[in-house]
This record gives sequence, structure tokens and C-alpha cells, in this order.
Amino acid sequence: MSGDTNTSSAEVVLGFLEEAEPWRLQSPQFPSKVGGKPAWLSQRGLPSLPGLECEICRLPMAFLLQVYAPISGQDTSFHRTLFLFCCKTHECYTCNDSRCIKVFLSVFRSQLPRRNEFYPYNPPPEDEPPSNSEPDQGVLSISGVKLCWVCGCPGNKTCSRCHIVSYCGKHHQTLHWKHAHKKECGSQEASTVTTHPFLFPESELVTEPEEEEEEKEDEDVAKEAEEEGAEDCPSLADTLAETDLEEMAMHETEDNKMFQRFKKKIAPEPHQVLRYSRGSSPLWVSSQHIPSDQDIPPCTCGAKRIFEFQVMPQLLNSLCEDSTGASIDWGTLAIYTCSASCYHDDQYCPEFIWKQDFGSDQQHPQITPT
Repeated sequence: MSGDTNTSSAEVVLGFLEEAEPWRLQSPQFPSKVGGKPAWLSQRGLPSLPGLECEICRLPMAFLLQVYAPISGQDTSFHRTLFLFCCKTHECYTCNDSRCIKVFLSVFRSQLPRRNEFYPYNPPPEDEPPSNSEPDQGVLSISGVKLCWVCGCPGNKTCSRCHIVSYCGKHHQTLHWKHAHKKECGSQEASTVTTHPFLFPESELVTEPEEEEEEKEDEDVAKEAEEEGAEDCPSLADTLAETDLEEMAMHETEDNKMFQRFKKKIAPEPHQVLRYSRGSSPLWVSSQHIPSDQDIPPCTCGAKRIFEFQVMPQLLNSLCEDSTGASIDWGTLAIYTCSASCYHDDQYCPEFIWKQDFGSDQQHPQITPT
């Protein structure tokens, strides 16, 4: 995101996907983006390989997105990016599973002062750099950290035949061998092709403030929810006791009311894939599985974690990951970060992510292609 993403508690910045020239999505441009390989901020202290592995299926997680979100007035957060990774194995996505942090979803924070060893003091130029200045995507230029050819994460293993291409582990080495490296090993082509189907499609994440709209009366929303609930459960009265029906009706009304609010809020901008509002609150899709203050652990520095941004279900449509029961899934992903944005030199700091799913009678908001 832009350098002025510092928002008041009431202001929300929306994120949308746009195509962009590849050079605009590289680290020197401080991009916000979805898919492709990570455009690492700090070149040192990258997340460890165990931290980028799903603890359920034990496969490497894929880079999902990164948000450039510096904090004005805090020197150590002049450059600041949040990186989100997810497992691509749909069986790992248990509905409303509180274990998701560091299990099949991970988020890391990297930040740097304005004067650092990796980037110039002044902002990057708006013009495309010369073609001969493009960085080697297999290694970080200053730190020398080698990167996996498949996923772009730290790769300390190399092909035993050509010793040119690096990998994060055996799984991605096998993927690359079957995909292309078996034919390319030892040739110059081995280092020219840099994408693999494992990656999500790459797009720039551009932002604009959400326009405030006057809220309708809650009674209208509740009425819609009650009507939907009545249509969904016409025959339950015949099979349940009266007290059970009352509890269920109360629960369904509240849940549908929350979902109607969610749909109403996103309706003016249905293509939004991200909502950023540091220090505010998420827009929940359901009244179920909302975290309490005790559910959000403090940062390792001891400071409280606060909400910073959420990933919307519309992103799944854009990534072609919206097949019910056959792809990764969420209602929304809420990211909580250190309220002090503590600085640990060049280290990538783990933060907290909360996954909320849609209710059983709710559906992903559909986007009509333009």
C-alpha cells in the first residue's frame, strides 16, 4: 500500500487487484501485491523454513500476498511490509479452526528505517529501470541469501547436478524437476524461466479509501435476515422442541443479520479483496467464531496486538480458488499485529491471523465480471 496508509479508527482503505509491469512488483518499488513470489523487504532474517511449512500436511506454504504499510512518525517503520502465506492443500482448512496461526496460515512483519543497507534514502524512480539492472531472482543481492526457484522463499538446497538452482526443500525440487528442470538442467535455460504453477497469479494491490454511506435502520437488516431464515428452515418446527427452536431462531437471526451487514457493506465495491484499518475492527461475515481479547495473543515483545487488515473472500474468486470443498477457503482472514510495531533489527516477526468461515447456510459473495 502507499506510504500514507495510517488510518484513523473509522477510516478504511480498500484493496483491489490490477495488472502491473513485473518491475513494479519487485522489492525496490516497495509493492503491495498478491501472488507470484515474495518481494522481500529486509534481505536478512527471513522466515525459517519450518515457519513456512504447514503443520498439518507438512508441505511448503505458498505466498499469498504482501501489504506495504509504513507507520508515519516511527523511524524504525519507515519501510514496513506484512507477508501472508497459506497452505494450498484444501483438506487442511477445517471450518473455523482456531489453530490456523502457524499451522496452515502464517503472517510475518518486516520493517526498516529510512537509512538501511538495502535501499536508497530517496524514493524509487517512477521510470522502468534498465533491463540490465534487473535483480537475480535466485539470490538476494546484498545478503546473498539463496531463494527457492519454485516459491521464492529461502532455499539452502541446490540441484546436485547443475548446482545452479536452489530449493527450499525436496518437495519443490521434485516439482521443478517434473515441470521443467529435467530438460533444462545444466543449460543456460535453467535460470531464465522463473515461474511455476505452484504460485498464485500475480497482481498489484492498489488502494483507495472507502466512501462512507449512511447506515439503514437495523430493523430492515434484521427483517431481511428473518425472512431468509424462514425460507431456509420451513419444516424444523415439526422435529425440534420449542426451546431448541427459540435458541436456533435467535442464533440464525443474529448470524444472518451479521451476514447481511457484511454483504451490504461490500456491495458498493464488490471487487475489494482487502480492507485495511489499523487499530479498528474487522468486518465479520458471521456472528460465530469471533475472537475475544483473550484469543489474540500479545506480541513477543509484550505489547498488545491490534487489528490491521483483513483478506476478503473475493480474493478466492480472483485466484480461481472458489470451488466449495475442493479448494482453500475462508470467509475472512483477520490479521493482528504488534501495537508497538516492535523492531528486531532485520528479523521477520511472526504476527497473528484469525480465520473466520461462512455459516453453513451462507455463500461466498459472487462477483459479476466487468
